[in-house]
Amino acid sequence: MGRDDFTKIPNGIPSIEDRINLLYTYGVKRGRIDLHRLVDAGSTQAAKLFGLFPRKGTVALGSDADLVVYDPQWRGTISAATHQMDVDYSAYEGWELEGRPTAVVVRGKLQVRDGQFVGEQSHGQFLARDPSH
Repeated sequence: MGRDDFTKIPNGIPSIEDRINLLYTYGVKRGRIDLHRLVDAGSTQAAKLFGLFPRKGTVALGSDADLVVYDPQWRGTISAATHQMDVDYSAYEGWELEGRPTAVVVRGKLQVRDGQFVGEQSHGQFLARDPSH
């Protein structure tokens, strides 16, 4: 399933926690893309693809004030034993990372500090959208 249509791949692959860190480590740090391309791909274009722009994906008056403070000096290793996703494996087990978010602000409130959730469980908000595929 999914060979000719990726939307039919069952379950996908758990990687949301590591996706930006992988792109930073193996894209920006290796000189394959610049930081502007990372932000565009990981935020602006993602928000547009899912029909959430300009509420998400930009810093502008009327947007949700979602911000990430990124620490390029942090070093770590991907491991299912330490990730926050509720799965017991990682396709990237053992991969080295250079950099991670040190703070995440969602709609103006601090939600993550030093890799740990510190926000309110009820602060999340469902955003209805139309299917994009």
